[in-house]
Amino acid sequence: MSRILIEGRDIVTVLGGNLIHDHISFTIRENEIYALLGGSGSGKSTLLREMILLQRPQSGQLKVLGYDLNTITPVEAQNLRRQWGVLFQSGALYSSLTVGENIAMLYREYTDLSMKLINELIALKINLVGLPPHARYLYPSELSGGMIKRAALARALALDPKLLFLDEPTSGLDPLSSRQFDALIEQLRDLLGLTVVMVTHDLDTIHRIIDRFALLGDKKVIAEGSLDEVLRIDHPMIDYFFQRGSHGIKS
Repeated sequence: MSRILIEGRDIVTVLGGNLIHDHISFTIRENEIYALLGGSGSGKSTLLREMILLQRPQSGQLKVLGYDLNTITPVEAQNLRRQWGVLFQSGALYSSLTVGENIAMLYREYTDLSMKLINELIALKINLVGLPPHARYLYPSELSGGMIKRAALARALALDPKLLFLDEPTSGLDPLSSRQFDALIEQLRDLLGLTVVMVTHDLDTIHRIIDRFALLGDKKVIAEGSLDEVLRIDHPMIDYFFQRGSHGIKS
């Protein structure tokens, strides 16, 4: 069995006086595509933010690539951030910079590479995500929704990360673009040996590329495992989420 790269144990999260996570636990293994599922307000994106050091849980243990995020030092945190890439839901590209300049920012912040090598790497990453070469000179306002996702993905892959975090990566895309983006994520996982963690509510994505997932609800992890494993569990939230027993997934 693949080694565990991310592990949460008894995570408790409180935001604005509201309990979001009530002692939740989960494991994410090397080289899998793992999803955080659940309804609105179930704490999917909050959990993702905790994994990437944007906020901290009230209690519990969260370990990423062997680092305990409760006791991590600033130097260790800087090293850890170099080992992951993040694609936010909106893309979060800097609107005043071209695609190439958005990608170059990471090289300038984390490396001392020459501008010649940076330009070569930008071209490589843009090609890797299926964008045309001239896309590096375009501003975010000149891109379609699908191109913005790919440009942001190129930036997330700039430092050759071990982990790739995706927040609703197919949100706002048409069905064809969603299928193409799912296929791209799977190809990149296989090509680069990535471990992918994504927040999604897209049932098609879950069917197509997800290896394992955690279904969040009622402040807990309702179920964790592969789709087949989870669908063997008798729980009303699983029935509702997967539309089981209606016109959706059949048990």
